[in-house]
Amino acid sequence: MAEWTERAELLFTKEGLQNLQNSNVLVVGLGGVGSFAAEFLARAGVGSMTIVDGDVVDITNINRQLPALHSTVGQPKITIVGDRLMDINPELKLTRVQEFLSPERAFEIVSPEFDYVLDCIDSITPKLNLIIAAKRKRVRIISSMGAGGKMLASKVKVTDISKTINCYFSKTIRKRLKAEKINKLKVVFSSEIQDEKSLKLTDGKNFKKSFYGTNSYMPGLFGLHVAETVIRYLLKK
Repeated sequence: MAEWTERAELLFTKEGLQNLQNSNVLVVGLGGVGSFAAEFLARAGVGSMTIVDGDVVDITNINRQLPALHSTVGQPKITIVGDRLMDINPELKLTRVQEFLSPERAFEIVSPEFDYVLDCIDSITPKLNLIIAAKRKRVRIISSMGAGGKMLASKVKVTDISKTINCYFSKTIRKRLKAEKINKLKVVFSSEIQDEKSLKLTDGKNFKKSFYGTNSYMPGLFGLHVAETVIRYLLKK
């Protein structure tokens, strides 16, 4: 037992911690949800991780994303998060993939070698590509829905996408998955009604190219629920 995992082993047991060390996970998207989820996994003792993100830090990320600081604006998120994960656990077997997933690459990257896929993407098309790839290859996946326009921590939960309410993002994903004959998907979502006053139309009128305001804690809370679900599964695997 490494000294830094002492407290974890007391709770997880030696066998559970060993299960985590033998696990291999894929985290796609290192923004407000994925950066926190990846860190929680690393601190729990997950032994192998592949992280995927093609974005750089923008100054607007600072209010909610782990890698975002004034000193890191313009730097690749995968570099900042990856270096941080290795500083947490120098023995972590980390693979970094610096790219945005195309449909073809989603099918290439997702494979049965992963015990779990964490979908932390905030764009609909690449998110669908990842989900479809995981479902077609029978790899466990949990998907984060929309945290924008939400404020109440108590309304965040893990459920099947068929049971989501008050989430436009979930509704869109559910409809598109149904067309692919995919009816089940474990998701993290909030049942809180979105604050319509926080909606910004990026071109002044097009709702489809708009986004909701976000706060400092909701994306991280979504990441926590994603990580908890995966860690609890891996402990028993």
